[in-house]
Amino acid sequence: MEMVTQPHKKHHFGASNNPILVQHCCLISLFIFTIFTTTQAFDYADALSKSLLYFEAQRSGRIPYNQRVTWRDHSGLTDGLEQGVDLVGGYYDAGDHVKFGLPMAFTITMLSWGALEYGQQIEEAGELEHTMEAIKWGTDYFIKAHTSPNVLWAEVGDGDTDHYCWQRPEDMTTSRRAFKIDENNPGSDLAGETAAAMAAASIVFRKTNPHYSHLLLHHAQQLFEFGDKYRGNYDASVGVVKSYYASVSGYKDELLWAATWLYKATDNEEYLEYVISKAHTFGGTGWSISEFSWDVKYAGLQVMVSKFLNEEKHKKHRDILEQYISKAEYYICSCLNKNNGGNNVERTPAGLLYVRQWNNMQYISTATFLLSIYSDFLQNTNQKLSCHGGIIDHEEILNFAKSQVDYILGSNPMNMSYLVGYGPNYPKRVHHRGASIVSYKKNKGFIGCTQGMIIGMVTRHLILTFWLGLWLEGLMGKTTLKIKGTILCRLRHAHIILPP
Repeated sequence: MEMVTQPHKKHHFGASNNPILVQHCCLISLFIFTIFTTTQAFDYADALSKSLLYFEAQRSGRIPYNQRVTWRDHSGLTDGLEQGVDLVGGYYDAGDHVKFGLPMAFTITMLSWGALEYGQQIEEAGELEHTMEAIKWGTDYFIKAHTSPNVLWAEVGDGDTDHYCWQRPEDMTTSRRAFKIDENNPGSDLAGETAAAMAAASIVFRKTNPHYSHLLLHHAQQLFEFGDKYRGNYDASVGVVKSYYASVSGYKDELLWAATWLYKATDNEEYLEYVISKAHTFGGTGWSISEFSWDVKYAGLQVMVSKFLNEEKHKKHRDILEQYISKAEYYICSCLNKNNGGNNVERTPAGLLYVRQWNNMQYISTATFLLSIYSDFLQNTNQKLSCHGGIIDHEEILNFAKSQVDYILGSNPMNMSYLVGYGPNYPKRVHHRGASIVSYKKNKGFIGCTQGMIIGMVTRHLILTFWLGLWLEGLMGKTTLKIKGTILCRLRHAHIILPP
């Protein structure tokens, strides 16, 4: 069976449609990749550093002494108190004050994968410590959220009430109710992705912090067992998440994804057997995908598993692994516009991959990451990729991946970087509510919901900002500027503040 290039449509209202953490975690790895493998037209090391700063801007909980984003302060210090658990910490979701478990877990999985693939380059760029701090900030929270083997807290805060309020997280007055999955309210997708995140992170910390690595692996194994035994979509158990991060792809991709990461972390054949035996029934060798995202994990799974066949111990599974390889190649070829017919990812007139109108850049960053990984794989194994449109070598894949990174950093019709702080022309505020209001460090006076909105709306250059925001949303792009999907994050007029 073949899956259409757009397996689901995201709801396109509200900031919660913006998994910006996911975008930054993938972009970090891309910048690392390009630092050491290409002729530099851009300062990729600087881009790497700027991307990592975003995670500090999104921190919830007690801010540490070495915080570099100094306009943030402590927040959410009573999270979980109402339910009798400690849920302080983790990351806020884009401009919201809600902590959504599924995209947060995918973010940590991808950060960890990037660190595992390019750890040496990260260290040479002087950013390994910051990368590991960003990962650990997430996994520390997951340890807290996994309060017993079959209980995982899925969300803190309520998206509906949160969107009616505009204030700094340090002043937060909106609901901090927490929601969980358990035996009676399953969430195999959330449990699976969190297991994948903790398993991947356990490999990252194996040498530097073996005790912590073992703890993460213990939680990952419990979560996988929980998710596999009590099956169901988490958004059926946590109804409030449906308007924001509904699990449209279901939970089978996350269970395969988690088992793959647990196999990499443990070398336990039982996890590999799970990936092999359920390859067809769970869609691993069935779905042909042109998207890799916080919801749809098949393409990442297929790329990971396709590398197994190079090891002699996996030859006995050749038939199934070759099917995984076929699906991974379909994804790569679709990004390169080399599949037959209309089975390719669309592109903008300027050459950017275009998956869908809303928050397109997240799909670009994940696609370019997988392209980079697969280019490495082909180079290291002296192979080439066979698409319907011809034979592709690793350099062509790498060059296309680089073109997408360069577009993000300013090689686009606007000559604008879509990474805050990078280059001469870029958005001046990160996608975080507090970035549009005076810093708590400068003014500790309470700012309420309505007052925060007024402050954000009366910012100078409001009209110009509004129209720029509309274009960045893509609402004007098709008819006026004829450019779609040209942004790193889906900015709105209340989020952007232009320079004086």
